[in-house]
Amino acid sequence: MDKKQTNQSIGYVVGGGLKENLNVRLTVPNQQVQEGSFIVIESGNWLFYGIAIDLQLGATDARFADERSENRLPPYLASLLHGQTLFTNLVVLPALMLERGPDLDSPAYAAWQAAIERGDKTEPRPMPVKTLPSHQAEVRLAGEADIAEIFGKPEASGNFVIGTTREQNHPVCINLDKFIQRSSGVFGATGTGKSFLTRILLAGLINHDRASVLVYDMHNEYGLDDTASDSGQTVTGLRTAFGKSRVQIVGLGAEATIREEAPDFNLMLSYADITPNDILLLSRELDLRETTPTTLEALTQCFGQDGWFKAFKEMKTDSVIEDEDGKKVPAADSVTYWANQHGVNDMAERALHGKLKRLFNKNYIVENPPSNAITDIIESLKKGKHIVLSFGKHESDLDYLLVSNLLTRRIREEWEKMTNAFRSGNAPEPRPLVIVIEEAHKLLNREMAAQTTFNTIAREMRKYYVTLLVIDQRPSQIYDEVMSQLGTRVCGWLGDDEDISATLSGLASREALRGMLARLQPKEEVLLLGWGVPMPILVRSRRYDADFWQSLKHAKKVDLNLDEEINKLWPG
Repeated sequence: MDKKQTNQSIGYVVGGGLKENLNVRLTVPNQQVQEGSFIVIESGNWLFYGIAIDLQLGATDARFADERSENRLPPYLASLLHGQTLFTNLVVLPALMLERGPDLDSPAYAAWQAAIERGDKTEPRPMPVKTLPSHQAEVRLAGEADIAEIFGKPEASGNFVIGTTREQNHPVCINLDKFIQRSSGVFGATGTGKSFLTRILLAGLINHDRASVLVYDMHNEYGLDDTASDSGQTVTGLRTAFGKSRVQIVGLGAEATIREEAPDFNLMLSYADITPNDILLLSRELDLRETTPTTLEALTQCFGQDGWFKAFKEMKTDSVIEDEDGKKVPAADSVTYWANQHGVNDMAERALHGKLKRLFNKNYIVENPPSNAITDIIESLKKGKHIVLSFGKHESDLDYLLVSNLLTRRIREEWEKMTNAFRSGNAPEPRPLVIVIEEAHKLLNREMAAQTTFNTIAREMRKYYVTLLVIDQRPSQIYDEVMSQLGTRVCGWLGDDEDISATLSGLASREALRGMLARLQPKEEVLLLGWGVPMPILVRSRRYDADFWQSLKHAKKVDLNLDEEINKLWPG
């Protein structure tokens, strides 16, 4: 749409308020304006920015709406009558206001601008709406300059285009520097493109070099190329696009393969890595008893924090020997013998041993790993590399919960140590880290959240340069305290009312936006909310395709070279 059309008036203000939204009488056909449109209201020296949340048909007299005038009047008279008696009101949620100053051609404008340049007057910035536009103030759809004023210019440092406005196709940016300051979320029902949205965001973070990224890739989707289930087209992996020097794939287990390819290195856990708290976080998956904490405490007191897992694994549940009288008694290597020696309930100890066999049999948990992969991962992240931890064949909830929580616990400890050293003046500032977790409700549900490291990160770790990016199709199953801590929310279509409520929790305008989430176009439209964007806005999301990668290829970013890898995929 050309500039003249972009700035065309669509109506005028006829009523409303700060608490009940604004009513705009449309002067253009209804179909030119849609729910979610970015609206600008010009009133005196101020611009008001808002989002269209409803369209309502009205009539000066109900009879004119009920009766079909065409059946009793000539067409030209019916049309004239409709124009005078039937109308459409646009309901606008006001979000921001900006002082624009006097008219450009007036003498007052020059004085106003000069005061700003001298420093006598602060440069106008968008701020929350605290007053109202006047009656009959002109209303128009936002133009490209309006979008850039509020959401930033695409070429500005730290700005990443996540999509475009639906009507005029103007680019809409997320400020990545703000995005990584708080934990964020990507939400949408199954099949609405959450993984593609996440790939786009991660590509932006990597290309702009705003943070290191650690992806817990439960379903092996992000690192290497994949095939789209609906179209059959190749979906480019992050390592393919950015190369091994920027993105490393870690496989879980010694012989792990990811889509029939070997990872860059393998993650093996040592017996000594596993703490009793790691076990307790698996209470639901392992169906542990209430006595488990006591039993684990006895093991650690006897064998130490580093030795209990190995010692317990090597015990046997049914090992017996014959005593001098020929009576069968527990052998010295049995669970029962140890329990009797230390005054521990034998049945509880045997029950726990039986349930931990699921961990004892994991091939990625060994006594002496060939390398300290956890340390290697942490060092890579500290140096600015990005890690995709692919679980390969270990796709059970048990694997996901154990490994992700254990590794994140170690990362939290390291980043807290680095931050404290920085604040004491003894070390450089830590590099920001974004941890990406899919199926977030498995780690952040009400039962788990209070115990996991992830809850601590969501609540506190932004002070230590670590934030989460949670991806989930059922946000209502994520602990509400965690949801309240999320800054930016990128929301696709949600059909469940509870999920919609959870996604909008903590937002002042949540009731006005509820219907919009339920009416988004799946795989095409998203609603941007929260910390990383100045106001809610509906956008048509970017496509994760060759055009997307070409745009990154031609973007001028510091110390990044995508040309070699991308030219292999898409020459030209």
